[in-house]
Amino acid sequence: MITKKSVSNIGGGIESYLKRIFGLMTGAVGITALTTFLMLISGAWTALIHNGGLSATYYIIAFGGLGLSIWAQVRAFSMKPSTAKILLFLYSVLMGVAITPMILVSSPMSIIMALILATIMFGCMALFGYKTVKDLSFLGAFLFIGMIGLILVGIISIFTGPLGVVFNQIVCLIGVLVFALFAAYDMQNLKNAYYAVGNGEQKDQLAVLGALHMYISFVAMFEYILGLLNSRN
Repeated sequence: MITKKSVSNIGGGIESYLKRIFGLMTGAVGITALTTFLMLISGAWTALIHNGGLSATYYIIAFGGLGLSIWAQVRAFSMKPSTAKILLFLYSVLMGVAITPMILVSSPMSIIMALILATIMFGCMALFGYKTVKDLSFLGAFLFIGMIGLILVGIISIFTGPLGVVFNQIVCLIGVLVFALFAAYDMQNLKNAYYAVGNGEQKDQLAVLGALHMYISFVAMFEYILGLLNSRN
């Protein structure tokens, strides 16, 4: 029999679960920001630049981070939550290094504007994903295709050099849209998964995995918004 007390416990449980997710995500974003700051003030960013372009070191770190995030998602339920947290924060360090060149060529105002816009959009889309009664599962395939397309565009630009301003703006707009929808899609999935997953350890593993997903969406939105602001300048 479901009583008022049991309903209250369920609500309290998911609230605690969501606090863990966003607490971990916020910590990861903070580590990314700190890493970028340290890269800039220490001069270590020079290792990422070669002959006016990005160095091999940069691509090793960037693709290494991508590989680590994929591996962590695949292995999320076969590792201890403490291990998963370490991988999340390691990934956030790699992302802090990877976004350093973009921060280096951006004005402080553009960075602040991108951070504010990304925070507002991310918060609104995550709230929508949590509150909506509409099933967002139909977005899964489209978002996956969109993400793969964005990755392929990034790889192609490595070999072809900078893309045209208009094309870059279109890519950035698509990137913002894709990861904004990912925030809503993942939020709904995380809420549904909370009730489907059984024991406490699995919920802890799911919280770390959820933090990784939400972190990726937030940072990607920030990057694409900043790219759009930079292209307009």
